[in-house]
Amino acid sequence: RLVGGAGARPPGLLRGDGAKDVVAFSQEVSSACTQSEAAFAEDHAGAPGLGGPRPLVSTGDSSFESLDEEESPLTSRSSAQPSHKKSRKRKRKLKTILLEKAVNSPDSTPPSDPSKSTRRIWKHEDIEKFKVPDPRFEPPEDVHTPFQYFKMLFTDEMIEHIAYHTNLYSAQKLGDPIKTSTEEIEDFLAILLYMGVFTFPSLEDYWHQESRFNIIADIMPRKRFQLLRRYIHFCDNQQINESPDRFYKIRPLFEISVDEVMVAYKGTMAGTLRFKLFCRASSSGIIHHLMLYQGISTFFNVALTEQEQMLPLGAKVMTTLCKTIKHPELSVVFFDNFFTSFGLIQSLYSSLGVRCIGTVRPNRTGGAPLMADKDLVKHGRGASDYRSAEGVIAVKWFDNKCVNLLSNASGIMPLSTVRRWSKESKAKISIPCPSLIPAYNEHMGGIDLSDMLVHLYKIPAKSKRWYLPLFGYIIDLCVTNSWLVYKRDCDLLKQKPMSLKKFRLAVAHSHTPRPPRPKPQPDVRYDNMGHWPLHCDKRGRCNVCPKGVSRWRCQKCDVFLCLNSNRECFVKYHQK
Repeated sequence: RLVGGAGARPPGLLRGDGAKDVVAFSQEVSSACTQSEAAFAEDHAGAPGLGGPRPLVSTGDSSFESLDEEESPLTSRSSAQPSHKKSRKRKRKLKTILLEKAVNSPDSTPPSDPSKSTRRIWKHEDIEKFKVPDPRFEPPEDVHTPFQYFKMLFTDEMIEHIAYHTNLYSAQKLGDPIKTSTEEIEDFLAILLYMGVFTFPSLEDYWHQESRFNIIADIMPRKRFQLLRRYIHFCDNQQINESPDRFYKIRPLFEISVDEVMVAYKGTMAGTLRFKLFCRASSSGIIHHLMLYQGISTFFNVALTEQEQMLPLGAKVMTTLCKTIKHPELSVVFFDNFFTSFGLIQSLYSSLGVRCIGTVRPNRTGGAPLMADKDLVKHGRGASDYRSAEGVIAVKWFDNKCVNLLSNASGIMPLSTVRRWSKESKAKISIPCPSLIPAYNEHMGGIDLSDMLVHLYKIPAKSKRWYLPLFGYIIDLCVTNSWLVYKRDCDLLKQKPMSLKKFRLAVAHSHTPRPPRPKPQPDVRYDNMGHWPLHCDKRGRCNVCPKGVSRWRCQKCDVFLCLNSNRECFVKYHQK
């Protein structure tokens, strides 16, 4: 119970405008009481503490229970009609109430931000450093081929899925499927991988006579490649019934197969649009989990609790990505100030057991009373200030400028040193550095490393169809991830790994291209014996004129040749 004198405020009940509202209402209740309240006062005229109109708070063991059947005072002030009679001026005391019932009353107004009303006890103490176990990978019996590593990520099921839906989509558009197969889709992927290494100004240049690139042109004709690229698809459009997923056309590949990655898209609009992907990666650069950002419907297919749904975007993304960690209690997650907050670090540790280190914005430190930037700068380069509360430490360190970090995995000690350039001495000097700074710098670059490797040999994906750049990104990401796994196995077996470029070309070479037709020997070609023209149902490229297409084929030489009134390539081919 809390007791206050005349005009006094019960300590800890409400602060600010809430307390003023309670006192103001107790002073105005005699003039603003309704008829039901007046009748209630007459019936209880002899009750102690209820002489006249009923005050807001009662004496003895009474509480807000009598208000449950009436309208809440704090919500009925605006609707109550003020009385024209002058009330008797007398001092009113703020008497005893039950704080628990007042706070839990359904009519009471909760604070707008619970975090602001929570007081933390910050101490100038360090936290215990969490030692992450060293990763142990069993060395394989032998290093696999690049194509086998690629197939671990871009599986046969994905290729079958693409072939099926490409035929289905072409049948819906043309009335007849283009009749592609898994082998042809693999050839199509091989061409895309080659194009990522050998870049030409336009796709047609790979097949053009003056700039023909035989490695690509021999795999597939240009028109067939363009037809596949036009109708390649990954889902059934007729099965989409007002789905909230904006990426439904490419979603199956992301489901089969923490920072952010931007995928550029150049369409018919001016400028460059970008798709944002949130990724979780290891420090080696391997992407383990990713999410497509699509605004309010980003988490339409993610099971979140009511408490997790109330989190801001960054905290909600981190919670979703961290749920797929196999051993969260043995893991430390590093992220930047877009995600970091005091509540997020506590939430990830309490729900999943994940420890975190991240840079943080000054207004998200949880109220840590750290030294101001201008005061910390006066202590010189390398100065730091820290406070800890509830197992989380907030650190401010001055390097070129002040940087704030939150951590529950590593603290200040042991101090280390970093080398920085000094303008005064014109040489590199050593400055002190808290232990969580080197840990953050060492493990935070996984996303940037993956993004750099993906963009080294990027599939050209300029198209009016927005999902093709994402399809190209998935292929490039699978190649990069498989190369990093291959490189790790080579290190375990102490073998020298091949470069990413050679690895990518080896994956493309593994897709067996169609062997070119053998050309007849000169002694067979010019022997003038048995060279009969045969009419075929399918047309073929003439072996004499570059732009000629014919249905006539030489029976002995097995080549297509023009045979009409305008072109007599059949005769020219067999003459020296």
